[in-house]
Amino acid sequence: MRLTILAFAAAALAVSGCAATSATQPTPQPGMVSAADPRAAAAGVEMLRRGGSAADAAIATLLALNVVEPQSSGIGGGGFMVYSDRGGAPVTYDGRETAPAAAGPSWFLKDGQPISFEEAVPGGKSVGVPGNVRLMAMVHQKHGKLPWAVLFEPAIRLARDGFAVTPRLHFALARGDDEGSSVAASTAAARALYFDQDGRPLAVGTIVRNPAFAAFLEQLAARGPDSFYVGPNAQAIVAAVNGSARNPSPMEVGDVTTYDAKPRASVCGSYRGYRICGMGPASSGGTTVFAILKQLERFDLAALGPHNPTSWHLIAESMRLAYADRDRYLADPEFVRVPVAGLIDPGYLASRSALIAVDRTLSNVTAGVPSGAPVAAVGLEPAEHGTSHFVAVDRWGNVASETSTIESAFGSGLMVNGYFLNNELTDFSFVPNIAGVPVANRVEGSKRPRSSMSPTIVWGPDGRVRLAVGAAGGATIIAQVAKAIIGVIDWKLSAQQAIALPMVFAPGDTVYLEKGTFLEPMALPLRALGHAKIDYRPPMTFKANAIERVGGRWVGAADPRSEGAAVGE
Repeated sequence: MRLTILAFAAAALAVSGCAATSATQPTPQPGMVSAADPRAAAAGVEMLRRGGSAADAAIATLLALNVVEPQSSGIGGGGFMVYSDRGGAPVTYDGRETAPAAAGPSWFLKDGQPISFEEAVPGGKSVGVPGNVRLMAMVHQKHGKLPWAVLFEPAIRLARDGFAVTPRLHFALARGDDEGSSVAASTAAARALYFDQDGRPLAVGTIVRNPAFAAFLEQLAARGPDSFYVGPNAQAIVAAVNGSARNPSPMEVGDVTTYDAKPRASVCGSYRGYRICGMGPASSGGTTVFAILKQLERFDLAALGPHNPTSWHLIAESMRLAYADRDRYLADPEFVRVPVAGLIDPGYLASRSALIAVDRTLSNVTAGVPSGAPVAAVGLEPAEHGTSHFVAVDRWGNVASETSTIESAFGSGLMVNGYFLNNELTDFSFVPNIAGVPVANRVEGSKRPRSSMSPTIVWGPDGRVRLAVGAAGGATIIAQVAKAIIGVIDWKLSAQQAIALPMVFAPGDTVYLEKGTFLEPMALPLRALGHAKIDYRPPMTFKANAIERVGGRWVGAADPRSEGAAVGE
């Protein structure tokens, strides 16, 4: 099965040199989809071949991923999209989950102390109101060309007729969630789908059919997006959360019914003549990706190259500074004042960059004080997990870069109508204040937890879309996207080569190197520069997807660490 997937991905990549259109290129050209699973990418391309837009393709891809990659994303979770209409200015959409109205500062406290992540994830307390269906509906209304019901057809076929278990899905089932508890097997419906009669995860290549999900998708396709948020499905979500055997939660039907996706202002800035645009809060992706890049702009990364330890030292130092600001200031902008303009101000980032030295490491990294910054404490947020990214471009030059998630593998473990509910509320700080100072990302009713999802579109100096990129992997998403952009812009690599570059992740005092890559031997020179704490992460931690424009043609990229593929129209 693994060989089949890789062969399919390789074949897709081999034919991925398809052109796209911008506002200055009126001749229609074929489109493309890059996703974490070739079957999902094919679902998106099916929409393109039927005359659909990039928005239509992205929605079909999301739905198909829900079937074949149920551990990572789906309609039981939320997401963010950055969209460019014919290569023009970006618009962004926020489908991030919200906490129930009853949620408050003590949500993850027990006897005044924060509970562990492992204790918080399973069951109802971790579930936020899903946002993806409202996001899909908003995007479809504004940018879709095909009827709503058509977008569901590939996913319905996959769920009804069956799909093969991949090595990555098998690994997730065997391991449970990323902290080792068997969330996937926590409900009878999930056990019946993904485990055999002896309780073992289904073997690679086993055909799985999910008739309950197929039936629900048929209803959602026929009745429209409101049917997810009112009526039997909303009641089923609330019943699952309220009646969970572990961590029951006081979510109400009104929490589900009143959920809205929101258009947001994009976060954009200039890096070496390229325009970088991403998501604003509650995503921390747009500000943090840009900060990493802009703080590096004064260094000649091109001359240093990707095989020089100094390059990775500088990247790590910039990450440390950017993540420090992220941890203190980023949260839902409807609940706290987020100093977005200050965080991306070139003068502020130049002052942060001045802290970085080529020949030594910062001994202590703390958040800066950008213009408009409130007084806020750094909270206690467990490591984020999971997620899936996908990119779609169409024959008219529209570009969709979207990241979708249910958080940890299989989310909360609760299943409704054949899909998993998220555990997104564990992205909040488990403590509401530090020494009396409020944490920006504290739990509050109807609030959206901070996210690292970083869907991004990059425009070249010629004003045309150059790259659309994003990643999965919790807080590493930001680092993966920044690294991919550096690879393309500074090191003149293809998007495929840039994504394949090994990873450095430095959210604090520890520098994580990707195990088994050319970065692993760089531990010694990095220690000599002062990086005393070095650890390693396995390749499976990372998963990125992209589409780039090269010579007027679209070329797809999918992470070789994953089962992903880029498929041309």
